[in-house]
Amino acid sequence: MPPGGPPTTASRRPPADRPGTDRYRRTPVALQTYRRRTFWHRLDVRGAPYAFVAPFFVVFAAFSFYPLLYTAWISLHRVELASMDLMEWVGLDNYTALWGDERFWNALANTFTLGVLSTVPQLLMALGLAHLLHYRLRGSAFFRVAALTPYATSVGAAALVFTMLFERDFGMINWLLGLVGMDPVNWENDKWAAQLAVSAIVIWRWTGYNALLYLAAMQAVPDERYEAAALDGASRWQQFRMVTIPGIRSTVVFTIVLSTIGATQLFGEPLIFGQGPNGITGGADNQYQTLGLLLYEEGWKNYQMGRAATIAWAMFLLLILVFVVQRVVKRLASRAAGPRHVSRRSQ
Repeated sequence: MPPGGPPTTASRRPPADRPGTDRYRRTPVALQTYRRRTFWHRLDVRGAPYAFVAPFFVVFAAFSFYPLLYTAWISLHRVELASMDLMEWVGLDNYTALWGDERFWNALANTFTLGVLSTVPQLLMALGLAHLLHYRLRGSAFFRVAALTPYATSVGAAALVFTMLFERDFGMINWLLGLVGMDPVNWENDKWAAQLAVSAIVIWRWTGYNALLYLAAMQAVPDERYEAAALDGASRWQQFRMVTIPGIRSTVVFTIVLSTIGATQLFGEPLIFGQGPNGITGGADNQYQTLGLLLYEEGWKNYQMGRAATIAWAMFLLLILVFVVQRVVKRLASRAAGPRHVSRRSQ
């Protein structure tokens, strides 16, 4: 046996059979075959990952990126729905007109208030519901499926049922208010009452979905943290604040971002709640008209696709602004918590 160990296959092969030797140089066919095999091997190793992800980028470019650019191009023109091939260049006139339009600022304010009224109670209720489902309960699987049922219900059916509940003359909500001696509320015509009613639809549909997200995140928190907190004498509420909330912080941030996007695009609930023409305008006085409803009114009622595209891009820029603000606040919070954490270690 040679000192370097047993002979390998390459060392046992005659020198003339190895690639790059004189024999291969004298046979162009064998050299060409070797190069071809090497090329296809490199292509398979380096190109396979791109081939696997290519369908996603193709679909994204066709149904997301191209419509985004085309919408930006339309927003710079005056174009009507009946004649999309006839465009008149107006530059930034649609944006300046939108900036001075009171309906836009009213829709923006309504979108913000509806987002707050629906997002804050929704996430708090989802957090509490997930905390209850996290403990071992009898029939926990049934409660988890029941929590997801509103999300599986179509927005049309949910909005129609809640419209009947909030009906002024024969609705169940006003009937219950009458039992306690309160006057009936005109839920559709009053601004804050209408926004509360629309927010109730959103809360009912999305609370269970967010609760299941929180529940999945809570189950990923190690049990050793709860055991250590219990040994230190922490109560259930203290464990929830000091162990559960920090453990699911990333999921909470994700649901906040997701709910913000949903609130910005709110459309189906107020449209069906209006019961007819008032649904498009968000009530007789636009008291609950959102940006989505204003976009629909400009594009499919007034046939002004240029203005509708401008509103769509305003919504997109608004989401980018919210994302930037969230990142800045997160970075400032991490910087503020850094020195405090270091000072605790030094102590």
